[in-house]
Amino acid sequence: MQRGLVAFRRVPAAGVTDGGIALSCLAGGYKGYGLAMMVEIVCGILGDAAYGPNIRKWETNRIANLGQCFVAINPDVFAPGFRDRMSDLMDHCRGLEPAAGYDRVLVAGDPERAHMQECDENGGIPYPPHLIENMNKLASTLGVEPLKTV
Repeated sequence: MQRGLVAFRRVPAAGVTDGGIALSCLAGGYKGYGLAMMVEIVCGILGDAAYGPNIRKWETNRIANLGQCFVAINPDVFAPGFRDRMSDLMDHCRGLEPAAGYDRVLVAGDPERAHMQECDENGGIPYPPHLIENMNKLASTLGVEPLKTV
């Protein structure tokens, strides 16, 4: 492929087999490129931070200088009915036929809500046994009380 060209193809969306189509290409498509460029501009250039080729790799011999941008949007100043329309979209996505090997289609926030429900039902945050063992070893080394489990 010639440098600078992007190939597009239609592929099934992740976790969807019933009519869901995602645009896939080597660089995320023109929308992905536009979003990536917007992030570089508002986080890097406007944030007076590193951007594009100036962002350090994983080495730790220099400061990362990563910029951030936080945006607060009040949906009430746009079209009316945001909550109902958003709920309709999320319900539609959740109602799609999941791909083979999956029991359902999730949207952003679903895994977190499930985890919060699990924590509420269990009366606390579940930690793997090896983590509790390591924390209790550290507590012993520091001379503090070990974690109490329920």
